[in-house]
Amino acid sequence: MVLLISCVALFALGSSVQAQQTGRVYRLGFLSPAATPDPAIPTTSTLVPKLLRDSGYVEGRNLEVHRRFAAGKLDRLPQLAKELVDLRMDVIVAVSPTAIKPAQDATKSIPIVMGFGKDPVRDGFIASLAKPGGNITGVVVAPEDVLSGKRLELLKDAVPRANTIGVLATNEASSKLQIAEVLKIAPALGVQLIVVELQKTEYERAFATLAAEKANALFVLASPILNASRDRIIQLAAKHRLPALYEWPEQADVGGMMAYGSSLAGLSGRVAWYVERILKGTKPSELPVEQPTKFELVINLKTAKQIGLTIPPNVLARADRVIR
Repeated sequence: MVLLISCVALFALGSSVQAQQTGRVYRLGFLSPAATPDPAIPTTSTLVPKLLRDSGYVEGRNLEVHRRFAAGKLDRLPQLAKELVDLRMDVIVAVSPTAIKPAQDATKSIPIVMGFGKDPVRDGFIASLAKPGGNITGVVVAPEDVLSGKRLELLKDAVPRANTIGVLATNEASSKLQIAEVLKIAPALGVQLIVVELQKTEYERAFATLAAEKANALFVLASPILNASRDRIIQLAAKHRLPALYEWPEQADVGGMMAYGSSLAGLSGRVAWYVERILKGTKPSELPVEQPTKFELVINLKTAKQIGLTIPPNVLARADRVIR
């Protein structure tokens, strides 16, 4: 189903009418709490412009792309949102709920596409999924209190001996919601949680803290900040021989031990579809918000073997994909 979503997104973009060649240059903005990602790491801000090429919107030709990254300094987001508004974007893609709120505060007229929201009705971003109203629409994933508990359970099932699990967090509000949820279920799983909030980009210090606390597994919270540094986290987890669970299946594809979630590429394809529709004149209020219906458990058996971990057969049997 995840692959189907991705294919549908690509088909919709590829088969749509090409952007009108009227000499107009469209302006697309991205607002993110993360640091500027390595171009090799797929993120919504790198994937969407590439997908839009199939619809005739080509960066450097008839599309300007303006990216603003807060590098974990969340208090910068309102100013960065204002910069995009002052540059008169045609569409702003707000990456994560952390960015949606500053974008919403900065403009009530420029269309905003969520990439991705969590619980946008609860957060006051939209009126309803079917009829968002206002200037915000886009794609949401499951709220933190739905997936975080499930992810912790999967990690414990995969590493039964783990009695102390490290939680790599950020100062985003979504991290706090995820932490609250996993703290509630940790006693029933028989685990102690060591929550380490990332300070700036001091990943080595965060992992040193986990080592000092004798964590024997790692739960990497869902966060665009952490995804932008996925390679660094995966390398440090391998160095410390920590079995780790991540947000996106793509993180397991590049060496993360396991992941549970929807496809980042597939959902970014849907974000690109929303941007395309809005650039062609559709109002955000007329575009219902989408949410994924399928989540994928991916286990990287090669990574598990490299750190000396044997995944229980019953967990392997539940995986949608196993990388051998």
